[in-house]
Amino acid sequence: MRKASFALGILISLLILLINAGTTAAQDDGPTDDEVNAIAKQLYCPVCENVPLDVCPTDACENWREEIRQKLAAGWSEDQIKQYFVDQHGYQVLSTPPPEGLNLLVYILPPAAFLLGGAALYLAVRRWHKAYTLESVHAQSVDDVDPYIARLEEELRKRA
Repeated sequence: MRKASFALGILISLLILLINAGTTAAQDDGPTDDEVNAIAKQLYCPVCENVPLDVCPTDACENWREEIRQKLAAGWSEDQIKQYFVDQHGYQVLSTPPPEGLNLLVYILPPAAFLLGGAALYLAVRRWHKAYTLESVHAQSVDDVDPYIARLEEELRKRA
């Protein structure tokens, strides 16, 4: 009885291993859609304006995604595939321009403009605050010195 249950356990284990091996072999056919779309998301359609390659429904983009799949299956890296498309169609196919040449301005100008705007706003607020405090100090000193205003305020207090 023990030998039969032991043999049955081994047989079931072998069947499970064969099923898992078949599933693994089926997955090794090539790159998954997620792997292809991870690269396609970083490229733009050459036909449509401002549409990422991973969501573009055109035939051209379908061909590009298939080309990415073939290159991944051939062992190409992500950078090699992106460089291939740049060589074919230019830098406009990249979703993020490389930080070199004139493209470097895209990385420098927005933060610089933000910092300059913040500094200008700080200086303006500081100047307004200074002018406000000087005006209130000036107004108080005029009240203290001018005898007519002091007398007017005294008369108003009496009537109230």
